[in-house]
Amino acid sequence: MARVGLTSERLTRAGAELADEVGFDQVTVAELARRFDVKVASLYSHVKSSQDLKTRIALLALEELADLGAAALAGRAGRDALIALGDVYRDYAREHPGRYAATRLRLDPATAAASAGGKHAQMTRAILRGYDLAEPDQTHAVRLLGSVFHGFVSLELDGGFSHSEPDSQETWTRVLDALDALLRNWPAP
Repeated sequence: MARVGLTSERLTRAGAELADEVGFDQVTVAELARRFDVKVASLYSHVKSSQDLKTRIALLALEELADLGAAALAGRAGRDALIALGDVYRDYAREHPGRYAATRLRLDPATAAASAGGKHAQMTRAILRGYDLAEPDQTHAVRLLGSVFHGFVSLELDGGFSHSEPDSQETWTRVLDALDALLRNWPAP
């Protein structure tokens, strides 16, 4: 019999909060059961396993991030859109480090196709329309932006910029300026 008030959605949200507190890699059904003061077995009617829970958290995080990105991009183009999307990723990672880590979870092809992951690529491609890049350069640029956003955010979260000057915000601004300049002057093959 399922415990009153426990649902897959509630457990997923609690798992996302747990991920932000202790790290995504530390999220387990057992730890979630401790949080709810229930036996682990009582959660298995809502989530199949710790991997299922992590997948649900990843899907939630991808959806949250896509919604924030779409709102930030509304009415923007070119450099303004680039900065807005970059800032959304960075801010989300700083506010929700466990959820951000969850967005990097490798999903099986069917789950990935049904996730908000595709929206992330669409948002990045929408930015690139302001730079007039044709294929395959547009795909190269999507990969570049994803790599730079994720790489910077990951290094920053891990403290990689905390030991030296200038301030990481100053570097972030310069990185976005450099990306804008590159996208406006994309090299010919």
